[in-house]
Amino acid sequence: MKAIVYTKYGGPEVLQLKEVEKPIPKDNEIMVRVYATPVSFGDILGRSFKDVSPSQFSMPFLFWIPAKIAFGISKPRKRILGSEFSGEVEYIGKDVKRFKPGDQVFGYVGQNFGAYAEYLCVPEKGIVTIKPSNLSYEEASTIPYGAIMALNLLRKVNVQPGQKILINGASGGIGSAAVQLAKYFGAEVTGICSTPRLKLVESLGADKVIDYTKEDFTKNGETYDLIFDILGKSSFARCKQSLRKNGRYLLASFKTKQLSQMLWTYVFSNKKVICALALEKNDDLIFIKELIEVGKFKTVIDKCYPLENTADAHSYVKNGNKRGNVVITIN
Repeated sequence: MKAIVYTKYGGPEVLQLKEVEKPIPKDNEIMVRVYATPVSFGDILGRSFKDVSPSQFSMPFLFWIPAKIAFGISKPRKRILGSEFSGEVEYIGKDVKRFKPGDQVFGYVGQNFGAYAEYLCVPEKGIVTIKPSNLSYEEASTIPYGAIMALNLLRKVNVQPGQKILINGASGGIGSAAVQLAKYFGAEVTGICSTPRLKLVESLGADKVIDYTKEDFTKNGETYDLIFDILGKSSFARCKQSLRKNGRYLLASFKTKQLSQMLWTYVFSNKKVICALALEKNDDLIFIKELIEVGKFKTVIDKCYPLENTADAHSYVKNGNKRGNVVITIN
């Protein structure tokens, strides 16, 4: 089968189209013919992980060590990237009950990667379910990771109708999902993003969108019940005055300093820092699928690239100008 392979860390040019051996599903696995996979943050990180120092890593040092081992210290351990996918079940192992050949599916394989290829084997009990009937393969492929993470994290803070929520980093995979889910839960949502992505965040249903290149949300006098900082671009010190009494500062990416703040505020402050790790659950993907099918959740695609142009897709994402998802299509 054809796949995009990388045998060394580096820029987009390390991604090469190769013929590789077709995977063989185990008894508890399905083999999916992949039709689409997005260029995700994890793919970009995996391609260049050799250059990611502990200070650049978005989690505490103790998380960096196992990540370094998992990705590979001097060269990649996983030769094929791609953590999200959509496609059609072509073959099932003898113990599989949930799926049959011909099922249209979408899912997430995490750091196992492998979706930059014509075929992918996935455990039946993994993060995979039937594709929403009203989405294309390209659209469906962009959903799993960001939606599962956002849903899991927002549930940890028990979002209530009428609350005011600010999402810092509202145009990315987790952020765009968080905007829509917070609206679904009944919150009033303000999204923070850069100028090129204002219309994108507006289209997702945000009540207000702030261009961080032109306005500092911590200085405009507005206060919120929850500030959800996706990539930790702000800080609790800066955001504290923008939180209401009993407000929470939620982080999806955090360092040891933020963990210490979480412990301190838990005891001494009515405004809390929350550092949360999201758990990947298939039930959450099914929940998102149901929201999509009733028109309560959507995705936006900026560009699609054929498999052989995956390096170009990575270059486009690296340039930082994308307005929505960038997808690799596989015939």
